[in-house]
Formats: sequence, structure tokens, C-alpha cells
Amino acid sequence: MEEQPDTNAIEIQNLTKRFGGVQALNKLSFGIPCGVIAGFVGPNGSGKTTTMRILATLLKQDSGSAKVFGDSASSQSKAKLVRHSIGFMPDYFGLYTDMTAGEYLDFFAAAYRIPPEKREGLVSDMLALVSLSDKKDTLISGLSRGMQQKLSLGRALIHSPRLLLLDEPASGLDPRARIELMELLRELKRMGKTVFISSHILSELQHLCDMVVIIEKGHEVYCGSMADASENLMAGRGFAELIVAGDPDAAAEVLKLLEGVQGIRRNERQLLIEHSPELSTADIVDACVKQGIRVEEMKRGSANLEEIFMQMTGAE
Repeated sequence: MEEQPDTNAIEIQNLTKRFGGVQALNKLSFGIPCGVIAGFVGPNGSGKTTTMRILATLLKQDSGSAKVFGDSASSQSKAKLVRHSIGFMPDYFGLYTDMTAGEYLDFFAAAYRIPPEKREGLVSDMLALVSLSDKKDTLISGLSRGMQQKLSLGRALIHSPRLLLLDEPASGLDPRARIELMELLRELKRMGKTVFISSHILSELQHLCDMVVIIEKGHEVYCGSMADASENLMAGRGFAELIVAGDPDAAAEVLKLLEGVQGIRRNERQLLIEHSPELSTADIVDACVKQGIRVEEMKRGSANLEEIFMQMTGAE
């Protein structure tokens, strides 16, 4: 476990960036404490990648500040400290396909000036961490997309950074590879790393992250825990999760007519019902029985990250 400093892992204040006539970031402000997994969520074009690139010292803001463990990411004198503190995994691989997996990690270990006598053991340990030990001598061109994604993560970790910046790391991965990646990120948190992850797969972030930052049009609309976001969204409203044995669409049409039902979303056989506080889950079950709808499971629900995101960004 790594000892956590007193400062936040990420501290952003009034960060502003324009590209010509496009306002990418508009006085963006938020903080990420050390030792957490934080999700970074926003519509396409909201400024997520721009923020990541500024934190990774690859792009300079027009105004405001971005700090990593208290060091400015835009300061030339602090850039080296920041780069050694972070591991950046962009939304593209940047792999050298004519190298083997072992050669690739050894190359980047050398770039971080890790002594040759330490690199062989380090490369082996890193391949083991990302479950690629048996691929050490395999050309990168012969690795699956999921394996290449793991290797990219290994490259970001090779110098033992305290903070990981991951931009869409699960993009294009099959379900098994995504599950393995998420479990690896949990293990990195247990090792004391801070993880800042951007993703469009909100259902996975919900179960992975301790907190979430939601941005839209370059400014922050929410920064905090998932529980607080759900509680704020549910104020004055109720949510119920219902699984029916029959036709869920037919059940939804019937339940829409029930007084107090404010909206219904379907996910396969599951119905996510938003309702007024006056309408109880017992009332919903009673209505189903009267209409001949067979209920397999019913429970009170909480707002998930998709609902939180849709509500806070004003999306339809």
C-alpha cells in the first residue's frame, strides 16, 4: 500500500480552454481525493479528453489551474514531477506492433530511466499483474484487442505512478475483457493507486467508482459520491424495479395508467418505474395482480448512474 499525501490527487480550479471558436472547457473546477476510483462522465464533446490531456501535461490550458498531488501540470518546472506521478492511458493504443509484449514494456521502462538490472524483473511482474505472463514473447500484432488494452495499462503502470488517468479504457472490449479490466482497477485501488477513469459505459462505472464527476459543455455539473447523487435525485420521488414473467411492454403500458407512475424504462424483462412518494411498491404489485401481470421480483430501487447522468445533464 502506498502512503497517501494530504493533498488531493487532482485539483482543478477554473480550468478554461478554447480551440478556435470552440469552448472546450469553461471554468471547470473539481477535486479528486487520493486513493479512490473516480468516474469522469459527460456527453461527447463535453471536455473529458481535453481535461485528461491537460492533467497529463500534453496540453496547456488558457487559464485556471490543474494540479496533480499539489504540482501544477502546466508548469515547466513541475512537469517532470507530474509525469512521474501519473500513468496516462489515452483512448487509442499507441502500440508498436512489431515489438513483443516484453520488449514494449522494457522500452518504456528504459524511457523512465529504470536501471537495466531492474527492468527484467519489473517487466515480468507487470505482465503478471495484467495477466499477460504467457504473452511476453508474443508480437503485439498477434494479441487480441483486450490483451493490447491490458498491455497499454501495463505500460501506464511501469514506473509505479500514484495516479492513473484512463480515457475510455474499456472501449471495444468484449464483456469478459471488460470484467477483467474492472477487477484489475479494483486491485490497483487496493494497492493505494488513485484511478480517474472516463467511460461511456455508465453501468460499469456505477459498480466500480467511489465517486463521479459529471461535466457538460466544459463545466462541472456534479462532483461527489454516487450515494449523494442518488439521494439528491430521488428527493420527492420513488423508484421501483420490477421483473415480470410475461410481456414487459404490455406490463409497462398497463402500469403507465396507474396514478402516481411518472415514468417507466424497460431493460429486457426489468421495468424501472419512477413514481410519486404516495404510491408504494405494494400498490404497484397490487395493480399487477389485478391486471393479471405475473411478477417474478419487485424491490425498491435507487437512481442509477444513467438516471443521474440523464437528469443532471438535462438529456431526454
